[in-house]
Amino acid sequence: MNETVAYLIAIGVTFVINVPFGYWRAGVRKFSPQWFVAVHAAVPMVIALRFALGLPFRWSMFPLFVAAYFGGQFAGSRLRRRRAAQPNRP
Repeated sequence: MNETVAYLIAIGVTFVINVPFGYWRAGVRKFSPQWFVAVHAAVPMVIALRFALGLPFRWSMFPLFVAAYFGGQFAGSRLRRRRAAQPNRP
């Protein structure tokens, strides 16, 4: 597999992995133990993904991984807020 394609896959999966954790994070008190777990629990998964794909650490790719990580957290948080704002349907 081309290294560029592998990085794109890893960045996309990093985003997707963080969506449920962002959803969870939005429902707990800020800086509580659950909040810290919600923020950091995906890190080992992302590292394992990079090892599984055989991707070396590159400083040039670091900002993209950080953006995907926090983008997924943000998207999950927004999803929770949007669902909370909807009225209950019968």
